[in-house]
Amino acid sequence: MVKKNIPRYLEIVTQAMLMSIPKQGKSKKGNLMHYSVGALIKRGNKYLLIDRAQPPFGFAGIAGHIDKEETPKQALLREVEEESKLKIEKHELVFKEELDWNWCSKGVKVHFWHLFDCEVSGKTKENYRETKFIGWYSVDEIKKLKLEPVWEYWFKKLKII
Repeated sequence: MVKKNIPRYLEIVTQAMLMSIPKQGKSKKGNLMHYSVGALIKRGNKYLLIDRAQPPFGFAGIAGHIDKEETPKQALLREVEEESKLKIEKHELVFKEELDWNWCSKGVKVHFWHLFDCEVSGKTKENYRETKFIGWYSVDEIKKLKLEPVWEYWFKKLKII
């Protein structure tokens, strides 16, 4: 009877392992590249930022790798829920862009980003594995924070700071 359950167990474990592998590709210069999503979330005149618990450190919008078998939308929904417990109600793609200077803790130095403007519902809750702190910040407050480099880039590109 136990033997009948082993294949199903292996299938579940294999699926979990595949979902934690970042989607990879080659950059314009032929280097290894990961695919990432970011969520620009605003309520009133404040933006939702996390103080990252994992490198690269700094304050950032909610973001993460697109896993191997995910679409950008699936990754966006997963990352926002994992890092904030919020639910995305609406989202709109703002940018798709390859950044050849954006590194991650997995050692990859190029990322192809999908940045979304998001409307959310619910109440934020910290995920201490992902964040040291989560909160809402005005533009003046953001200007005083040490931002993760990619989020400094997005905020400047969008003329927020």
